[in-house]
Amino acid sequence: MAVESVNHVETEEGAIRMPAPTPWPIALAFGMTLLAAGMVTSEAVSVLGAIVAVAGAVGWFRDVLPHEAHEAVAVAPEAVTVATARREVARMAIANELQRAYLPLEIYPVSAGVKGGLAGGVAMAVVAMLYGLIAQHSIWYPINLLAAGFLPASMTDTTAKIATFNLSVFLIATAIHLFTSLVVGLLYGAILPMLPRRPILLGGFIAPLFWTGLIHSILGIVNPVLNQRIHWLWFVASQVAFGIVAGIVVSQQERIRTWQRMPLAVRWGMEGSGMEDKSR
Repeated sequence: MAVESVNHVETEEGAIRMPAPTPWPIALAFGMTLLAAGMVTSEAVSVLGAIVAVAGAVGWFRDVLPHEAHEAVAVAPEAVTVATARREVARMAIANELQRAYLPLEIYPVSAGVKGGLAGGVAMAVVAMLYGLIAQHSIWYPINLLAAGFLPASMTDTTAKIATFNLSVFLIATAIHLFTSLVVGLLYGAILPMLPRRPILLGGFIAPLFWTGLIHSILGIVNPVLNQRIHWLWFVASQVAFGIVAGIVVSQQERIRTWQRMPLAVRWGMEGSGMEDKSR
């Protein structure tokens, strides 16, 4: 009974008992973060994280075991005003209008993203090879740079080596370019319905600039050879070409209505009388 009287705060008049605040959960989380960060930094960081995590766990358990710590929080009584008059909202009935909009109401099919990705990939490849032809007098230069991260041994520091045709490098670069184009094309098909009035602004300029910034931050790790020799002005031009062409192709495809307002049983393919959406 003595322990219970110490760990529990007696409720006073005009106050309520609430769980006492504790900093130990934050200390435990910080310690676990340091413990994980030490795997890529140094052992000292992991040791410090383990110490902080153990201290946080012990402190947290002491706050809740054997009895949870509480504190008294003062409360002020609030006068309750009872109103008898009720306000009503006038509603205007409009034919064929949904009571609540689930946006977007229409989306592009997967085939639209595939078509847009393939068309944008062709446009981006044309711009990249144009850069190779103008700057390095070889269309194979940008292709070899794209695959240099996967075959660094076959790439030397000489421009002449990178500008020559290599079948294995060409196949790897083609696979990388095709996969990336399809993924980004599917992403365009998903996000373009959110801005139906400005598909070219989003797909042709905003998305390529965001994508370029992301690649700029990680390219030194993913493909060091490309990072050393990339021409960012031409790179942005190729991304904009991809975005404009993919955005145009995707936006020209026929959109389909979503099933958001359909009953769950209908979306699962179950048939039932009176479950069809009459508005469709």
